Amino acid sequence: MTPFSSELPSSAPRVFAIANQKGGVGKTTTAINLATALAAIGEKVLLVDLDPQGNASTGLGVGRNDRSPGSYEFLLGLSPLDDSIRETQIPGLSVMPADQSLAGAEIELIDMDRREHRLADALTAPGNEARGRWDTVLIDCPPSLGLVTLNALVAVDAVLVPLQAEFLALEGIGAIHNTVERVRKSLNQRLHIAGVVLTMVDRRMTLSQQVVADVRGHFGELVFGTTIPRNVRIAEAPSHGLPVLIYDNACAGSQAYILLASEFIHRRRTAAEAAPPGEADPPAAGTP
Repeated sequence: MTPFSSELPSSAPRVFAIANQKGGVGKTTTAINLATALAAIGEKVLLVDLDPQGNASTGLGVGRNDRSPGSYEFLLGLSPLDDSIRETQIPGLSVMPADQSLAGAEIELIDMDRREHRLADALTAPGNEARGRWDTVLIDCPPSLGLVTLNALVAVDAVLVPLQAEFLALEGIGAIHNTVERVRKSLNQRLHIAGVVLTMVDRRMTLSQQVVADVRGHFGELVFGTTIPRNVRIAEAPSHGLPVLIYDNACAGSQAYILLASEFIHRRRTAAEAAPPGEADPPAAGTP
């Protein structure tokens, strides 16, 4: 499926948030299918569902009655990592599911010590060391900037930003860019935007092509070369509790996510191998 080995340099970033403060941009779809494609390549992947809607959990076949303990309990320190994850039908891919309880975490976190660092602390606590157990951890964030999303941004190495190829969606990337900069300066110095993924691209539409050109012109190499097309099979797959790569591996959407995973791995390896030994600064913008 790809010429790339799954083995990564030890210096490679491993924990990523998939975030955009604007909803409906293909964020969860990208989280599910990038995770699946990376697992298919041979990586061990954990997908953390931090959206109270639980769509990533649904898309990986986790039933509503099998989501507790999950990310809510893990975030609040009520459950260890092993009890909070589920194995999926995709070899190498685990998921930490979410349910509506997570919506209450926004209020419960307010009065807690280190409230912005709860997820980061949990992922590095003895027995919970996620970086040592998975090659890649992807965190699917809610489409808002609250304490739950802030916890994700503090816990990760970098952010992937899905961006729908429509004019109004361009406003979302400005907001997430400003948020990342504020968090980097005050809470997580290694945080950076690893890349922008253009989604729902319809090459038959002039507007869609113009948005793609404008985004590439403005953000340059930060934008992944692979684009995700608007594809009915991608839309159908979650209703079957399956990533589109399992639902219809031959469709255009599946092939795009396979290419995206290959590009993601290549970018990450190139950035890690180019960094001087012991490099502590975050990679340059545009490299995962």
